[in-house]
Amino acid sequence: MRTSRLRTTVLAATTAAVALTAGGAAVASAATPAKATTTQQCAVGDLSYSVLHRFANEQGDHLLVTARNTGSTACWVTSYPSVKLGKTTNVLPHAKQDAPGGKDRITVQPGAKIYSAVALYAGLGDDHTATDFSLALRDQSGHTGQATALKSRDAKGNLSKFTWSEADVLNWNKQKPYDF
Repeated sequence: MRTSRLRTTVLAATTAAVALTAGGAAVASAATPAKATTTQQCAVGDLSYSVLHRFANEQGDHLLVTARNTGSTACWVTSYPSVKLGKTTNVLPHAKQDAPGGKDRITVQPGAKIYSAVALYAGLGDDHTATDFSLALRDQSGHTGQATALKSRDAKGNLSKFTWSEADVLNWNKQKPYDF
C-alpha cells in the first residue's frame, strides 16, 4: 500500500513538473512572438535605401524604393512614405489605385526589406526632371519624421533622371510593386 502511495505521489509530482515545464514552455513561446513584433516605429536612420528607376520613358515608369532594416531589432512602418521629388515642395499623394491600409503596421525584421514605389506620369502638364528626392516615414497618425535625401539609379547603378508632371506613392509592402 505504501509503495502504491509512493508511486502515486511520484507520478503526481512528475505530472506536475511536466505540466509546469510545458506551461512554462507555452508561456515562453507565447512571449516570443511578442518580442518579435515591436511597438517601436522605424526611424529613417534605421533603414538603408536604394532607388531603382524602372521603365524610364515607358508606360509603367516608376521609382522602386527598397528599404532594408540595418538595425539589430525589429521595427515597424505604416502607410506610405512622404515623398518630395526634385526641388518641389509638394508632398506626393497616395496612389488612388493602391489598396487602403495606411494605418496597418508592417514589421521589418533585422535584415528584411520592404518596398514602395513612386509612379511617374509625364506629358500631363508642366514636366519636371530630377535625379533626387526626399523621403520621410509616416507614423500611424500620418505625421512625418525626419527626411532623407535619395538619388535614383538605373539597373547599372548610374544616376538616372526621371521626368514627371504628376506622380503618386504606393504603401509600403513586403513584396515589390510593379514586379513585371
